[in-house]
Amino acid sequence: MSQNHNNLNVSVQQINGVGEERASDLSQLGIETIEDLLMYFPFKHEDRSVKDLADAAHDEKVTIVGKVHSEPHLRFYGRKKSRLSVRVLVDERYLVTAVMFNRHFAKKQFTVGKSVTLTGKLDKNRMQLTVQTYSFKQPSLPENKEESLVPVYSVNSQVSSSFLQKMIRRAYDEYGRNIPEILPEPLIQRYKLMGRSEAIEHLHFPDSLDLFKSAKRRMVYEEFFLFQLKLHTYKRIQRDQQPGMTQVINDELLQAHINTLPFTLTGAQQSALEDILSDMRSDRAMNRLLQGDVGSGKTAVAALALYGSITAGHQGALMVPTEILAEQHYMSLKSFFEGTDLQIALLTGSTKTKEKREIYAGLQMGLIDLVIGTHALIQDNVHFNRLGLVVIDEQHRFGVGQRRKLRQKGFAPDVLFMTATPIPRTLAITAFGDMDVSVIDELPAGRKKIETYWVRESMFDRVVQFIDKELGQGRQAYVICPLIEESDKLDVQNAIDMHAKLKECLPQYNIGLLHGQMTSDEKEEMMKAFANQEVQLVVSTTVVEVGVNVPNATLMVIQDAERFGLSQLHQLRGRVGRGEHQSYCILVADPKTEVGMERMNIMRETSDGFELAQKDLELRGPGDFFGTKQSGLPEFKVADMIHDYRTLEVARDDAAKLVQHDAFWEQKEYPQLIQYLKREGALESEHLD
Repeated sequence: MSQNHNNLNVSVQQINGVGEERASDLSQLGIETIEDLLMYFPFKHEDRSVKDLADAAHDEKVTIVGKVHSEPHLRFYGRKKSRLSVRVLVDERYLVTAVMFNRHFAKKQFTVGKSVTLTGKLDKNRMQLTVQTYSFKQPSLPENKEESLVPVYSVNSQVSSSFLQKMIRRAYDEYGRNIPEILPEPLIQRYKLMGRSEAIEHLHFPDSLDLFKSAKRRMVYEEFFLFQLKLHTYKRIQRDQQPGMTQVINDELLQAHINTLPFTLTGAQQSALEDILSDMRSDRAMNRLLQGDVGSGKTAVAALALYGSITAGHQGALMVPTEILAEQHYMSLKSFFEGTDLQIALLTGSTKTKEKREIYAGLQMGLIDLVIGTHALIQDNVHFNRLGLVVIDEQHRFGVGQRRKLRQKGFAPDVLFMTATPIPRTLAITAFGDMDVSVIDELPAGRKKIETYWVRESMFDRVVQFIDKELGQGRQAYVICPLIEESDKLDVQNAIDMHAKLKECLPQYNIGLLHGQMTSDEKEEMMKAFANQEVQLVVSTTVVEVGVNVPNATLMVIQDAERFGLSQLHQLRGRVGRGEHQSYCILVADPKTEVGMERMNIMRETSDGFELAQKDLELRGPGDFFGTKQSGLPEFKVADMIHDYRTLEVARDDAAKLVQHDAFWEQKEYPQLIQYLKREGALESEHLD
C-alpha cells in the first residue's frame, strides 16, 4: 500500500495487521495514530538472555534452552483448567520440570528430543519452571546479554504486550526515518543527546543497556523541556498580550489599617504581601500562587491585598470551594475590616433570590467593594463594575475552566491563588510553572505546637478516655474516619458505626455526624452547630478537610491513619490548634508495611508542612500527592519528577531562556517547536504577529 510516510499523524490502520477491530482495541489504550503508537513506551524491559542455571537465583525469571526429555503429562481439573508438565534437559546436565497452566493444546508440540526455549519463574529448590512463554524456534544467541532486553507494555485484556511490540516494530520500520527532530540543535550538542528517532527506537528495542540509558536520558529531557516551553509560552503571552491594570494603591490607608490589627505580621507574611502589592502596581496581570502551611496567616495577607485594591478604586472577589468556608471568611473579614466603610457581601448557592438580585446590582453598580463566595461568583449573571483583584482559595479544588471564568469577569484583573497544601518546590515549578510563587513558611508568634501521638487500634479505649478529658474541660474534638474510595457506602457506614460507638461511650455529650452522602445544607448545618459549640464532638469522613475555623477544638483523632497521605494528615491536624489552648492529634493506626510505620513516625516528629510534603512526595510519588485528578499535574511518559528533578530544573531554565528571545517568536529557526506549541493549543497565529 502506498502512503505518505512523512506524516505520523495518520491512523494506526496504516500498519499491516491493524484492522478496524484492532484499531478500536488500541484506541482504548489512547493509541489512535502512528505517532501515538511510537510514543507508547514500555514501562520496563525483561532480560530474556539465556542464563546458566548455576547463576540463576531462586524465584528469578529466567530463559532456558533445552531438549524435551520425556513425554509431557497433562492433567485436567475443574472446568477448562489444566496443568501440563514436561521435563526438559538443559546444558546436558540439568533436568528441569516445566509447568504450564491451561495450555492443554501444547501437549502435541512437546515431542521428545525437540529443542525448546522457555521463559518463566524458576523454583530452584524443586528445579521447576513456571512457564510464561515458550518457542520452538532456535534462539539466535545474542552476542551479549543486553541484546535480549524485551519491552513490557501496559496493556488491557484485548491487547497483548507481544502484539503491541510487533506493531511498534512494524511502525518504526516503516515510519521511523521520518520522526522529526524537535529539540534545538544547540541543546542537543550541549548535552550530547541522542537523536529523537534513534532514542525512540532504543526506548522500545535497545541493543544494549547503555543505548537504553542514553535514549531514556534524551526523552526525559525532551518531555520536561516541551512541558516547560508550554508553561513559559503561556506566561509570556499572558504578560505581553494581557496587559493588566496598574493599581494605584493608597499606601497610607493600607498602612494605617495594618497598624490597627491586633497582631503583627510575621516576616514571611510581610514579604509575601510586598510581592503581591508590587505585582498589582505593575502594568502586567498578576498570576501568583500564595502557599503557606495551615495557620500561617495566608488569609490576612490576601485580605490586605484586597484592601489595597479597594483603596485603588477597584472591587475585590474571594472564591472558596464550600459554602461554610465562604461564610467563615465572610464573618472573619467583616471583623478584619471593622472600622472601615467597606461594603462586603456574601454570595453562595443558598443566598435567597431577592438578596442575590441586590448583590448582582450592587456589584454591577460598584456599590459593593468586596464579595466572598463559592462558584456562585462565576455564574453568568454576576457582573462587576471594576474588578481589580481575584483571590482563589484552595486553588486545586477548582478546575482550570472555573478559574478562567472568574478572571474573565473583569478587564484582566490581578489573580492570587492560595493553597494550604504545602507544595514542595519540585512540584511547584512543574505544576505551577506559569505562576509566580510566594511562600509563607513561618507560623505567627504564640502558636503552640500540636502534640502528635501514634497509637494502635487496641488502645482505642484509652483514646476515648482522652476525648472525655478534653470535652470535660469545655473543649471540642474531631474524630475522622477515612474514605475508602471504592465504596461510598462503606465510608458512611464506618462513620455511622463510630458515631454510634462514641455515643454509647460518651452519652453526656452532644455528638454530631458528617459524611459525604449528606446534602451540602446538612453538612453546613452540622459544621455551624460545631462552630457555635452546640456540638462538642464531630465524627466525620474527610469532609472537614478544608479551612473551617473552630478555635475551641483542641483534639483531632484520625482512625486508620495509615490510609491517608502525609499531606492529608497534616491538613487534618491543622484543623485544631487555632485557639489559645494546647492541642493534640492522635493517629490510630496498625500499618502493615515499613513505609506505613515510617509515615506515622514522620508525623510524630515533624510539624513543618513543607518538610512533610517533600517526604510524602518521596514515599508516594507525585500522582497521589494532590489526591485529585484535576490537580493540573502533568503525566509524563518517561520522566519522573522526583527522580529526574535536576533535569527538570535544567529544562525549565533552557525553555525560559528560549521563550524570552525574540528570535524564537520570529519562528525562522524552530519551526518544529512552534508547530508543537500550536498543536498543544498554547499558541494561536495572532500571537506570532
